[in-house]
Amino acid sequence: MPSTSWLSYGRTHIGKIRSINQDAFANIPEKSLWVVADGMGGHKDGDFASRAIVKAMQDLEPTKYIGATVKRIYQQLHHVNQHLLDHAAVHGENDVIGSTVAILLAHRHHCVTMWSGDSRIYLFRRGILKQITRDHNNESKLLADGYSMEEIKQNPYAQTLTHAIGGESEVFLDAQALEACHDDIFLLCSDGLTKEVADSEIEDILGQAPYRQAVDLLMDLALLRGGRDNITVLVVKCCRQTA
Repeated sequence: MPSTSWLSYGRTHIGKIRSINQDAFANIPEKSLWVVADGMGGHKDGDFASRAIVKAMQDLEPTKYIGATVKRIYQQLHHVNQHLLDHAAVHGENDVIGSTVAILLAHRHHCVTMWSGDSRIYLFRRGILKQITRDHNNESKLLADGYSMEEIKQNPYAQTLTHAIGGESEVFLDAQALEACHDDIFLLCSDGLTKEVADSEIEDILGQAPYRQAVDLLMDLALLRGGRDNITVLVVKCCRQTA
């Protein structure tokens, strides 16, 4: 396979309802690393948690081997998790101080996605959008248990997270390795986007607009729909390396 390069662009917005932006993201193409974190809504210091995750990933030093770098990411998130637990014990008044995280790590044309919580990573390939991540919330569990979407919509706890950094004593991360193709587009986002914009609309926009413009169009559409939550959109495109 010819050499691969990566292009990326991201934005975050407080939305139209919230008074604090608890989202944070890291666009670090020089490390082939991209991160979205969403502080747990309604929980104290969610912005503190998301920024702690992003800072840890910005400080990460990748190795020559993707597997060893993945191990370092786990270690960094373990340290952040413990830091958040300790911070909550002192300042949290028995509240959780936590954040979701979604991470894309690339090495040449190999990728690893890692996530905890309900921030998502999508892959747009040859005109088709596919969700790579599986939401860590009660909705996913209820679906697996056979409940209908109508029943789930009536459940007040459906969107409650089952995993998050800072939310439990041990870090729980899902991970998936895959091989990227030229012109693949990865979308990392907080649920502030997917609450407002359907997957079919995301697919249409990624298929019709250049990657930077697509980020702006997705953000504008989410705000137009009401922007009920903080919104973060980060797009990463796999390209053929030019001489």
